[in-house]
Parts: sequence; structure tokens; C-alpha cells
Amino acid sequence: MAFSQDSIYTVKDIYATTDVSRAELIDGKVYYMSPPGLTHQRLLLRLAMMISEYIDKNGGTGEVNVAPFNVFLGENGRTFVEPDISVVCTASKLEEDGCKGSPDWILEIVSAGSKYIDYSTKLFAYRAARVREYWIVDPLKKRITTYYFEKDRTEEYDFSDLVPVGIFSGLFIQLEK
Repeated sequence: MAFSQDSIYTVKDIYATTDVSRAELIDGKVYYMSPPGLTHQRLLLRLAMMISEYIDKNGGTGEVNVAPFNVFLGENGRTFVEPDISVVCTASKLEEDGCKGSPDWILEIVSAGSKYIDYSTKLFAYRAARVREYWIVDPLKKRITTYYFEKDRTEEYDFSDLVPVGIFSGLFIQLEK
């Protein structure tokens, strides 16, 4: 089933299709996803490992999930996304088919096909859904843009910087090696 850009869909519509393309649904609009490249996957693995190790070593609460992992935002059934990395600190939000509600922290790794969606569409969707913290990791620019929604603050960092994690005091991420 091909989805029209002029129509509004729900999660049920996406699940009912036999189309094998990966897609996300934001405010009822379908956004197809391109397969990730090697740099994307390397960053994804490194970031997920750093975050998971910090949680384990510090006895923290939180679970790190990597794409493909469904996150269902809102109650109207018109938004589900597959963030590259989602950190969920409330275990009751986690179910077998994904996260019901907002993760505490979402990280998206920019690719050529996702730039506009990551920097605008998802930014607004995550803010509206009350995600506490959102990071955009841009490998081409070697930059991390952090949105600390709880503090209404945005910061930009280079990969060589120690980037503070707002939801975990004491965790700093540095990507350049």
C-alpha cells in the first residue's frame, strides 16, 4: 500500500500494510526512512554503549533502546517514531511492541535523507510530547545539537567537546577519538 502525502493515517494503518519499507508516522503523515550507513551505525553503537555503561556503573534507572524500536507519542494514535536511540527511565512505559509515551532522552543521528525531519519535524514532535532531552548528532558537521527541553535551553557542541547529559548528572559524551 502506498501512502498518500495528502491523507492522515494512524498507527493501525501502518501496521495493516504489507509494505516492507520502514516508515514513521508524525501527526498522521508518513515519513519513509532510508537505510543507515556505516558511519551512522558506528556512532549509534558507540553512543548506546557509553550511555548503557554509565547507567550500569552508576546503578541508575533507565533502559537504552536502539532503532528499530517503536516509540508511540500521544494518545491519538497518529505518531510513532523509531529514534536512533531512546532512553526510557520509567519502566512502566515499556511494552513488548515499544515505548508508550515519551522517552526521557532521544538521540537522532543525521543522514542525508533525514536532515529536515530531524532538525524540524521531530524537534517539534518531541518537544510537544514532553521528551526531556533531544540530541541531534550530525556526523557530516561533527556537531551535536542538544535541546534541554526542561530548561528551555539549546546548546551546540563539536565532537571534541565533553557534552553534558541533562538527565544524568556526571555523564559527559565525547565522540572524537
